[in-house]
Amino acid sequence: MPAFVTFGRILFAVLFIYTGATKLFAIQATADFIATKLVLPDVIAPYATQVEAATAMTTPQLLAIAVGGLEVIAGLMIALNLGARFFALLLIIYVAVATVLFYDFWNQTPPDNAKMLVDALKNLSIIGALCMIIGYGRATRPAEAAYGDV
Repeated sequence: MPAFVTFGRILFAVLFIYTGATKLFAIQATADFIATKLVLPDVIAPYATQVEAATAMTTPQLLAIAVGGLEVIAGLMIALNLGARFFALLLIIYVAVATVLFYDFWNQTPPDNAKMLVDALKNLSIIGALCMIIGYGRATRPAEAAYGDV
């Protein structure tokens, strides 16, 4: 059983490593997509302007780099089983926020929202898998303890 868990963890992490790398290789396209969906609150706007001036990059570009980096690093750490619970928790927060911000299927009519709804449900299942990683932890448990934990 532990070999299947390790193999599954690595295969699952490939999703985040790949998507994070594609975001980093196409930063401008990712930033453009983020810019269409994200509106900064007025409270954060002055700080974002300062950061933009200091880095000579727009806020969507900075967010694209941050999100891509998070996905790659968290995916690698989950695959290597180093701090997997912590990085799974970070990814739960990220996937939940991204689902609410980018998959607004509730604002579309039923035939048109099918793809968005399926994508949101996929993200929900990814959150479930991340919860399993948090629950499983670093060490594998014997089968008796796993089935007795109800």
